[in-house]
Amino acid sequence: MDGTVHVSSDKGLNSELAQTLLQRAQDLQPVLRERSAKAAEIRRIPDETIADFQAAGFFKMLQPEQWGGYALDPQVFYAVQMKIAEACMSSAWVLGVVAVHNWQLALFDDQAAQDVWKDDPTTLISSSYAPVGKVEKVDGGYKLSGQWGFSSGSEHCDWVFLGAVVPEEGAPFDMRNYRTFLLPKADYEIIDTWHVVGLKATGSQDVRVEGAFVPEHRTHKLIDGHNCDNPGNKVNDAPVFRLPFGQVFVRAVCTASLGALEGALAAYVETAKTRMVGPAKMADDPFARRLAADVKTAIVEMKRTMFSNFDAMMECARAGQPIAIDDRVQYRFDSAVVADRCAELSARMLKAVGSKGIFLGNGVLERHLDIMASQAHVANNVNMYANNFGGVQFGNDNTDLNL
Repeated sequence: MDGTVHVSSDKGLNSELAQTLLQRAQDLQPVLRERSAKAAEIRRIPDETIADFQAAGFFKMLQPEQWGGYALDPQVFYAVQMKIAEACMSSAWVLGVVAVHNWQLALFDDQAAQDVWKDDPTTLISSSYAPVGKVEKVDGGYKLSGQWGFSSGSEHCDWVFLGAVVPEEGAPFDMRNYRTFLLPKADYEIIDTWHVVGLKATGSQDVRVEGAFVPEHRTHKLIDGHNCDNPGNKVNDAPVFRLPFGQVFVRAVCTASLGALEGALAAYVETAKTRMVGPAKMADDPFARRLAADVKTAIVEMKRTMFSNFDAMMECARAGQPIAIDDRVQYRFDSAVVADRCAELSARMLKAVGSKGIFLGNGVLERHLDIMASQAHVANNVNMYANNFGGVQFGNDNTDLNL
């Protein structure tokens, strides 16, 4: 695979390009399964896997065409991520949260993209968006300090996005002043903290910064992402770059769970074919069959919801029309609920496989632990988004800028 694909005007799931990328993801599944144990042991994605993703063109999916990217519809990106997650959720998680940064960089002032990609358009960016940084305004930009956690795939990246609130007089912490800061590797240190029970191979290490200067053009305002009117839109005018930041990024941390659930279902079915429950095969048990039906139906339903949400958003973006806030609130809830639903269903399958499920290496157990870990991400905390969604239905104003 050399990653070379003809980029047509059709950017959707039915395009030749999309089908090529999905087939490449399918073809990588066996080797990703083979590498999964090593990846968990070294607590990061192997270099070979990142190289395979680069060769397959996966990091180009949401990258602007001016940098050799494909600027595809998000549905293609997330369909590929789900296919990877069937085999290895950690690999899919890193692919999702790193490759989506190529989309966000397109929202920054174009000089930021020049800084990152001028010499090498395959350069990767990790992130940690928690607003924990300390910001000081200085001439030409900002001085940034702090320590951020959960920077997935950071050891494979040469730049990082970090979150912080720019203090204003009378409003030292106002999320309306939140920004993403872009820093090169020379300005931060990776701290080895990633010792966890799920998503072990994501290498989601801490990042420490001590008084680094960040020029104005290497910052991106949350409010610009919310309004779908970003500095980068002057040069990146494809419809995909007119989507809300909060709708695009969060799918990277729930879609992997959905793909992993499909992988868990496949492992459950394989176990049921040989496991004996008393004198009969588990596969002949009506309760085991009902569970398989429930899980498959839920997967289809969640996929349909997420893809149709993006269909609606892309239709608005192509027409140059705003996406209604009420719709965005619901779409955000639809995304947040996925990890919880996947964890509940994988737990039911784990219980159903009985004693087989407690052994290390069991496919249902491994995926359940990964899905469970994904629930810890703030974007998958369904309660806050349910509260906002419910409140809007009762006539209250939206309270979330990150949607």
